[in-house]
Amino acid sequence: MTSERPLRLWPAVTIAIVQLLVMFGVPLVAPDGGPLIGMLGGVVGALAILVWWLLFSRAPWLERVGAIILMVVTVLATRTIVHESIAGAGQGMLIYILPTPYLALALVAWALATRHLHDGVRRAALVVAILIACAPFALIRTAGIRGGAGGEFHWRWTPTPEQLLLARGGDEPKPLPAPAAAATSTAPAPAAETSEEKPAEKVSVTPAAAPASPEAKKIAPAAPAVVDTPAEWPGFRGPLRDGVVHGVRIETDWTKSPPVAIWRRPIGPGWSSFAVHGDLLYTQEQRGEDEIVSCYRVSTGEPVWRHRDPVRFYESNGGAGPRATPTLSHGRVYTLGATAILNALDAGTGKVIWSRNAATDTSRKIPEWGITSSPLVVDDIVVVAVSGTLAAYDFATGKPRWTGPKHGGSYSSPQLATIDGVPQILILSAPGVVSVAPADGTVLWEHSWEGGAIVQPAITEDGGVLINAMSAMGGVATRRLDVTHGSGGWTVAERWTSNGLKPFYNDFVMHKGHAFGFDGNILACIDLQDGKRKWKGGRYGNGQMVLLADQDLLLITSEDGELALVKATSDQFTELARIPALNAKTWNHPVLIGDRLLVRNGEEMAAFRLSLAQAPAVSER
Repeated sequence: MTSERPLRLWPAVTIAIVQLLVMFGVPLVAPDGGPLIGMLGGVVGALAILVWWLLFSRAPWLERVGAIILMVVTVLATRTIVHESIAGAGQGMLIYILPTPYLALALVAWALATRHLHDGVRRAALVVAILIACAPFALIRTAGIRGGAGGEFHWRWTPTPEQLLLARGGDEPKPLPAPAAAATSTAPAPAAETSEEKPAEKVSVTPAAAPASPEAKKIAPAAPAVVDTPAEWPGFRGPLRDGVVHGVRIETDWTKSPPVAIWRRPIGPGWSSFAVHGDLLYTQEQRGEDEIVSCYRVSTGEPVWRHRDPVRFYESNGGAGPRATPTLSHGRVYTLGATAILNALDAGTGKVIWSRNAATDTSRKIPEWGITSSPLVVDDIVVVAVSGTLAAYDFATGKPRWTGPKHGGSYSSPQLATIDGVPQILILSAPGVVSVAPADGTVLWEHSWEGGAIVQPAITEDGGVLINAMSAMGGVATRRLDVTHGSGGWTVAERWTSNGLKPFYNDFVMHKGHAFGFDGNILACIDLQDGKRKWKGGRYGNGQMVLLADQDLLLITSEDGELALVKATSDQFTELARIPALNAKTWNHPVLIGDRLLVRNGEEMAAFRLSLAQAPAVSER
């Protein structure tokens, strides 16, 4: 028989309606923070419904308590069968967060639909409703998050782009021609191994701990090869790691002169950008159980060589693969993998010169999102950052030179700077920013600002230091420091802190006294003198950019894979052009060399030819 007292349903129905509006309506009208608000709103609504159910529903206490227990047991059981990407997402909490709003809505729908049925039928229907609410989460996988905290979900049986790439096959590099015998030699040739030779031992890596470290390969040291011309784009964000392109002007009317696709090819997952020298580009990717350093031709996209390390890094938010960008110097390519494998490879052949594990050398654990630091070559050392700790190696032999202070975690890369005439290496980390001497790693100065960082520090034209801080929810603010060196040592003072520009993992650029970057998911400009925002506009998700300094122009890759042109001027936001380029989430930095634009994401890479513009004529007096 039915319960004597009818359920009090109107509060639950009201909460459920509001919850649905927040979960699905807010992301539509506010695409930036909307997904996060929708997710949090769904959880808050679910908690409100559970409070109603326990305290105000008038349901029999057996049903009240039994429904909660059944929900908990069902979620725990579901966790054992979900896809690994769901089980590990959100630091392992997503499997508990995702079903909660739907369980609460199922409870309300059940109570409303079965209020006139007998108790036995009602309780059986409750079991069915809870099972139906949890079942979809066992059938999906996630391809990671987006900048606005929204997720990408697919049926778990659909192949990933990486699986499709591996199944397709047929894109292995052709054998390299045998090198001509040298008449003379100034140094012993290294006993290098090719990228396709069998590695020493496979290692199993989890994001929570450092991988088993391959010992530094015992290879005869060799003097770096001499290169007549420097690389056009030697590594992460260009020659100075500032994302600035000089000497290039392009046509901005893309209705008349649009970018022309030269080639496009699939690539393994990873958030690496490119290093470029001549007709060769270098990047990093994941293919199955191998982390790969790849060399392709700029002109055709054809693979030239691949070096393989038998390790795979994966975490649910960012996916699989390496995060750092190769660095070119003296005929070698230096790479740091997601598990801290540091390689020095011959740029022409991919042969190993030396290899180490920087996590083992620094006694640091692999952070949750993996190692993201791109190597920095300074004089005769190569410097990397492992969870915020700097480590320097002899760039010819791989012998450790020095290790910097161990602070909190960081996803930033070392940045070379000269302040008050003193060369130094900066690293953003959890305590703020640390500066060390390149020669021996001695700490020159520090500035504390809790929160950690992913982006690069920058030096203003008048010598200021620009840094940022972030939290798990995104960027917090940007801060300018005044750093001076006197007889009493270094002095560091905060000039201003601005929430007008809050970069998360999207680097900013500086131009003519202003900084341009992403405030959340929206482009913004601030004044470097006082930090005040000049304008904010244009939605590009969590994209990346380069600055064409000669043209006052930003070239942006959006998170959705679009290309856009925006004026790098402080008066107002002005978008000049926007076209689709890539077909998936794009966090990788673009590279522009002359008229050649290189872009990639975790699924594909492409080269475009941009129409060059003539420099404006200089009037004669």
